[in-house]
Amino acid sequence: MTAAVPQEDRFQVVINHEEQYSVWPATGEPPAGWRPVGYTGTREDCLGHIEQVWTDITPKSVRDRAAGSTP
Repeated sequence: MTAAVPQEDRFQVVINHEEQYSVWPATGEPPAGWRPVGYTGTREDCLGHIEQVWTDITPKSVRDRAAGSTP
């Protein structure tokens, strides 16, 4: 049986407009410019999730410029 994680030890995965990821305490609102992606867990769980989904760390604006599109 898995023990419950205390609320203060829970984190959420957040993303910004450049599609860069970070972790933020689950009990708080992310800072301006960041929004939750819907994944919560321990810090290690969240970092593992980020490692799986954030495969290109190039900011979105740079990827868009390289592709020849303008936002």
